[in-house]
Amino acid sequence: MSEILCQWLNQELKVSQTVSPKSFAKAFSSGYLIGEILHKFELQGDFSEFSESRVSSAKLNNFSRLEPTLHLLGVQFDQNVAHSIITEKPGAATKLLYQLYTVLQKKKKSGLTTVEMRTMQPPANARHQSMKSEAFRDQRLSRRRQNEIMAKIQAAIIQIPKPASNRTLKALEAQKMMKKKKEAEDVANEIKKFEALIKKDLQAKESASKPSSDTAGQTTTDLLNTYSDDDYIKKIQKRLEEDAFAREQREKRRRRLLMDQLIAHEAQEEAFREEQLINRLMRQSQQERRIAVQLMHVRHEKEVLWQNRIFREKQYEERRLKDFQDALDREAALAKQAKIDFEEQALREKEIHEQIAVERAQARYKKHYTICADILDQILDLSTKVADYRMLTDNLIPYKVMHDWKELFFNGKPIYQQASIKHLPAKPSAEQLTELEKSDLLDSNDYEEYKVLTNME
Repeated sequence: MSEILCQWLNQELKVSQTVSPKSFAKAFSSGYLIGEILHKFELQGDFSEFSESRVSSAKLNNFSRLEPTLHLLGVQFDQNVAHSIITEKPGAATKLLYQLYTVLQKKKKSGLTTVEMRTMQPPANARHQSMKSEAFRDQRLSRRRQNEIMAKIQAAIIQIPKPASNRTLKALEAQKMMKKKKEAEDVANEIKKFEALIKKDLQAKESASKPSSDTAGQTTTDLLNTYSDDDYIKKIQKRLEEDAFAREQREKRRRRLLMDQLIAHEAQEEAFREEQLINRLMRQSQQERRIAVQLMHVRHEKEVLWQNRIFREKQYEERRLKDFQDALDREAALAKQAKIDFEEQALREKEIHEQIAVERAQARYKKHYTICADILDQILDLSTKVADYRMLTDNLIPYKVMHDWKELFFNGKPIYQQASIKHLPAKPSAEQLTELEKSDLLDSNDYEEYKVLTNME
């Protein structure tokens, strides 16, 4: 099938890029060649807006413009098909091109233009296809926006170097403290040695200056005489000066040592404060970055929720339109069925009416036939009665007799006697009742004639 499509594309349509079965998926991944095929059949009017670039924005633009035309042709195309073609999934482009080839060959045979195809398409379907196209475009844009947001979030995440471990810091601090303690111990030992030497000198001098107990008086006098001179005073002054200088030097060394210890302690405190401040600042900065990343995630989730809400609203709108179209279809089907039922009912009523009309015509015919038969029978009875009377009497019929026969004839009563009324039973028969009615009729006529004659006299 791929070879047939390649031959159709390269030889018949002569597309701008040569297509082979191996490069089929890659050639159609951007959607440009599909737009070119539709443009050659005068179906893609905005082909100038297509791009041959293979970036995601160009592919999105091409496929979003292709979707209405493909839906107009009746080709199955949605977001999944577009994603399969863009990602060069094997067989996706071949399947779409085969459907397009079949549809375009049918269009070529029918000779329909784009305007005619859009005119022939039902409004509901056209509106539905346009909504699907917008939904596809919005989904693609939302996916692209999500990818951009995730890229920004990844770029905003800064890899903060980890500070030195607490163990290393503690080890350094311990080394410093040990060094300072060692220095302090050395200084203290030197001070102790110096003080010990001074104490030994003083003790030696005190032991040498003590006289013996036997020669106390003599030695006292000698000493007073000996040390009364200036040498003794100078020695004492010199010794006092040396003691004062040693004491001053000892105090200086002590103060220097204390000052060094104080400076070292202050430096240690300052380093500790700086370390705490740096840790706090770094922790605060890292926390701010973490909050910024969380904020970006929240904004991304909000954008996703907003896009999902729009997509769901569009689905609801499509569902409402579909339900409305289904309701219209059901009403049309019910109206059509009602029309068929009405026609069948009218046909049945027409048949019943024709049957009733036939029955009425038959009844009318039967009634008329009965009336005519009765009249004819009465005429025959009257004629035979007159003929019998003339044959028997060979004279004219008296007026009174002829008048009675005419009255019976005009009132539809039989002229001949039907039954005897001399001995009537409790329930007389129909013939006896007819005879009674004839007798009453003749009696009433005789009475009327009597009254008329009476008045004339």
